[in-house]
Amino acid sequence: MRNHVKSASAKAVQFAEITKNLIRKGNIPRAKRCLGIAEQLLANGNAETKNLIANIYVFSVSTFMELHKCSIADLFPQSLRKEYIAQVNASGI
Repeated sequence: MRNHVKSASAKAVQFAEITKNLIRKGNIPRAKRCLGIAEQLLANGNAETKNLIANIYVFSVSTFMELHKCSIADLFPQSLRKEYIAQVNASGI
């Protein structure tokens, strides 16, 4: 059996998928817990971790929430919401 080591970006994708699945299933308390963990990683992680959370996690989860008409303002902690707003402003939408 091979030892499968996931890259940091693959882990960020997987974390975003877990969060989206929790939202899909209506398990908002657990989804909020995931968002809180992402908030901590964004605040306290190294440069690579912060970059992965901002560019993979926030983008993936916020896009999913927009497509499914979920209120980002109600779920995203402050720093994640700021990152989301920065991404929207940078895109020129």
